[in-house]
Amino acid sequence: MKILIVDDETAIRDMIRMGLEMSGFDCIEAGDIHEAFTLVHDSKPDLVLLDWMLPGGSGLELLRRLRRDEISQATPVIMLTAKTSEDNKIQGLEVGADDYIAKPFAPRELVARINAVLRRTSQTSNEDIIEVDGVRLDNVSHRVTVDNENVKMGPTEYKLLNFFMTHQDRVYTRGQLLDHVWGSNVYVEERTVDVHIRRLRKALQSSSTGNDYGQLVQTVRGAGYRFSASR
Repeated sequence: MKILIVDDETAIRDMIRMGLEMSGFDCIEAGDIHEAFTLVHDSKPDLVLLDWMLPGGSGLELLRRLRRDEISQATPVIMLTAKTSEDNKIQGLEVGADDYIAKPFAPRELVARINAVLRRTSQTSNEDIIEVDGVRLDNVSHRVTVDNENVKMGPTEYKLLNFFMTHQDRVYTRGQLLDHVWGSNVYVEERTVDVHIRRLRKALQSSSTGNDYGQLVQTVRGAGYRFSASR
C-alpha cells in the first residue's frame, strides 16, 4: 500500500515515513497542497495523511479539491492536526475526511488507524450491481448513479450506502453501523455516523430530475437509521 504524507515539516514527515515503512507501507511525501494534489494524480496513493495547517492553503482546502475531483474523490484521507476541538473534528469529517488523529500521536496508533480505514474502504458487497428506485450502485466500477447521473461520494459514504442497500428495511443503531461500516475495533464517536448520513443523503439528491433519494435513508427516532423504499 502506498501512503502520501502531506506535512510542511520535514522532521514530522521523516518520523511518519520511518514508522510506516517499518510496518510495510511505501511512502511518498509532499510539503504543500499543490505538490500533494499533483502526487495524488500522478502516483495514485492508497491513502493520504493530510496535515491541517499547510503553506499555500489549508489541508481542508486540499481535501475539498480531492473530493471534487473524479480521480481522487474515493481516496481515503486521514487528517493530522493539533486542532482537537469537537467543532474542528466535525468540520474535517464533513468536508470528507475518513478519520482524524490529533498530534502528538503514537506511531502504533497511526498504523492501526491507517489499517482500519483501508479495511473499511476496501470492503464491498459481493453483489456487482445493486439497484433501489433510481439509485444504482456498481461494485465493479465503484460508481453510484442517481437517475442515471453519476454522483460523487467519499469512500465511507460508498461503504455506508453499500451496507444499507444490502440490508434494507431493518433499523440499525449508530453503534451497529459503526461496527458494520467502520469496524468493531475502531474507536469513532457515534456522532460521526450522523455526519456521514448527512453527506450520503445530500449525494443521493438528483440535480437533473429533482428527485430526492436521500429520503431512502430514514431516521427512526430513538433507535437509529433504516434504508427503505417504503415511506
